[in-house]
Amino acid sequence: MQPEVLKYLYDIKEAALKIRRFTEGKSEGEYLTDELLQSATERQFEIVGEAVNKLCKEFPAVGQSIPDYRKMIAFRNMLIHGYAVVDPVIVWGVVENNVPVLLECLEELMPD
Repeated sequence: MQPEVLKYLYDIKEAALKIRRFTEGKSEGEYLTDELLQSATERQFEIVGEAVNKLCKEFPAVGQSIPDYRKMIAFRNMLIHGYAVVDPVIVWGVVENNVPVLLECLEELMPD
C-alpha cells in the first residue's frame, strides 16, 4: 500500500480513536452539556471527513471502500460550513453508531 494512502488511513483512524477516547464512558446527557467535549469531538469528525475526502480524490478505490464515505464527507462539510445549525444530538448519534463501524473497517484496511 502506498505511503500516502497509509497516511490518510492513519489520520482517519487516529481521529476516530480520539473520538472514542473523548466520549468513552460518557452519556448523551453529559455530551449535550459539555461544550468542550462537543468541540473536541466535532474537530475530530472534521479531520475524518477531510482525510476521507482527500483519500477518495487521490485513491478512489481505497476511499470508496470505506462504508458511508460520502456521508462522512457531507458530515464534515456540515460541521465546517453549517456550524450554526450543528445538532449535538445528531453528532452523538454518529459517535455511537458510526465510529465503531469505521474503526472496524480501518482495522481491515490497514496492515499492522
